[in-house]
Amino acid sequence: MSLVIVGSVAFDTIRTPWGDREKIVGGSGTYGSLAASYFTHPRVVGVVGRDFPRKTLAFLRSRGIDLAGLKVKAGKTFHWEGKYEDDPNRRTTLRTELNVFADFRPEVPASYRGSRIVYLANLNPEHHPFVLKQFRKPALVAMDTIRLWIDTKREALLEELGRVDIFFANDEEARLITGEMNLVSAGKALVALGPSLVLLKKGEHGALVFGRDFVFGVPAHPCEHVIDPTGAGDSFAGGFLGYLDKTRSLTGRDVHRAAVYGSVMASFAIEDFGIGRFLSLDRDLVEARFRQFRKMTAF
Repeated sequence: MSLVIVGSVAFDTIRTPWGDREKIVGGSGTYGSLAASYFTHPRVVGVVGRDFPRKTLAFLRSRGIDLAGLKVKAGKTFHWEGKYEDDPNRRTTLRTELNVFADFRPEVPASYRGSRIVYLANLNPEHHPFVLKQFRKPALVAMDTIRLWIDTKREALLEELGRVDIFFANDEEARLITGEMNLVSAGKALVALGPSLVLLKKGEHGALVFGRDFVFGVPAHPCEHVIDPTGAGDSFAGGFLGYLDKTRSLTGRDVHRAAVYGSVMASFAIEDFGIGRFLSLDRDLVEARFRQFRKMTAF
């Protein structure tokens, strides 16, 4: 089992109608690796400042996450601040402080270079070739993106879409990249750009999975009170890729199950601020919610 997640390990300041939290632990690499850790032993490549809490690093290691690729540098950890409206699908970025992440050039440890799955989580697409050339021959390369790269690095983003196997995007990002307002049309257009699988995340409406010759939909778990949606998308990706790493298969059945497990992990992430829900989450609860998903979708 060998999944490498290259992404941010960060602080988030969250402002919502249900409460505020200052500089809690977040980041795409954090959420993704925690979600994946319920299925495999993920490896993280990232950077933090010396202000990052040691107890969080100890917790990540306790989940079986390999942190050999996480550098600790002099300076402050990446910090993002955002505000959510009453509709949790609507958020505004208030502040982004890159700090030690500003000159982050991911260096892949030798022990990671034979890994089977590489997930490039929200990286500048211009850095993808530098990262990927450090791996020998991964079976799967996955990537996510953010609006910043769509707006400022569009040409590089489109080039990288032609090289990856799996692409994760939310509905807004899919529409911005393709110009298609209908999500089915957008998903098919993204597959035409190169990836074998495209996963469109639709927040409270679940996700759509597009392949070369199929479309599969998975609902979101019903949640009356969404506390913090910040890590939902990264948790979805981590759960999806973690399950694929565990099964070592890309059959239609396994892709469908991976998408459901992705939704399961996202549904837990939104139940507390930051990574709070993962502090008490065990595998039995994950499996119980997976069974709830099956009941919701069986008839």
